[in-house]
Amino acid sequence: MKLSDYDYKLDSNMIAQRPMIPRDNSRLFYLKLDEHVHLRFHEIDDILREGDVLVRNISKVIPARVEGRKVTGGNVELLFYRHVDSYWECLVKGARVREGLKVIVGDQTLTVKGKLGGGRYLMDCRAPEELMTKHGKMPTPPYIKEELSDPDEYQTIYAVEDGSIAAPTAGLHFTETIMDRIRNKGVAVHDVILHVGPGTFIPVRTEKVEDHSMEDEFFHVGHETAEAVTRANEDGRRVILVGTTTVRAIESVSSNGKVRAGMGRTELFIYPGYVFQSGMDLMLTNFHLPRSTLLMLVSAFAGRERVLSAYKEAIKQKYRFYSFGDAMLIEGATC
Repeated sequence: MKLSDYDYKLDSNMIAQRPMIPRDNSRLFYLKLDEHVHLRFHEIDDILREGDVLVRNISKVIPARVEGRKVTGGNVELLFYRHVDSYWECLVKGARVREGLKVIVGDQTLTVKGKLGGGRYLMDCRAPEELMTKHGKMPTPPYIKEELSDPDEYQTIYAVEDGSIAAPTAGLHFTETIMDRIRNKGVAVHDVILHVGPGTFIPVRTEKVEDHSMEDEFFHVGHETAEAVTRANEDGRRVILVGTTTVRAIESVSSNGKVRAGMGRTELFIYPGYVFQSGMDLMLTNFHLPRSTLLMLVSAFAGRERVLSAYKEAIKQKYRFYSFGDAMLIEGATC
């Protein structure tokens, strides 16, 4: 399977730079098995049914992007993404970064303790949470050129568990009003956690897709969520997973429609040929970058040609793409 099979062309003016206000006024491309339907996101409750189970990722983005300077001069940008023992793993941008380098951020001096490869380093930082609170910024993707006017623009309304360095963007479209309407319709809403790390967005650099390795990311699927999805599958009720991160968390602990509670780190890489185990009927997602693992995951669920055809139509219809862009609700073959 070739990386080039997941390529498409997109004009940069179609990359959303700001979130839609209100959030639920974003567009919704409903990719049904037999037709394409163009809606607004606030109409999603018309698609959902009593008895459906909807699962979302409640991970919260931390202000992980911190700017510092070397003791010897020169700027350095740190992206904190994982706590390991008494150190933090960071993505570091700067010239001549090496072990022993000291970086000043506010009144703290951080030390590079080791090189991990791929621009990643182990940093000695005595109070990283305090440092991020005082000096950190939301780590929006590089294709978003504008500064956020409010950090909460890059959070879902239900984010509660600190740990992600990128938002689970499929959830950005929900408002409290929409969540209330969904629940009032009889849809059961359940939660998982997957803390988005470099693994979600690191580019695929191998032309043969199967040779790519995912970085592991922390996830947690609780007993209540596991039981709700399993019971829905047994009863023939629909399961809707919000976002690729939720899909990876649930799939990491699923087998033949049964989901078990679990916590740990997942390296699950989903691409066409993967056999889904969770019984998912519908996937809510955004429009993803070409050649990305996220586009491959969506293609695994819906079929590559079907997805790329839908993307072609979305471009023609002037949908907004990527993190702050519009949504796609995909109907699976069993729906």
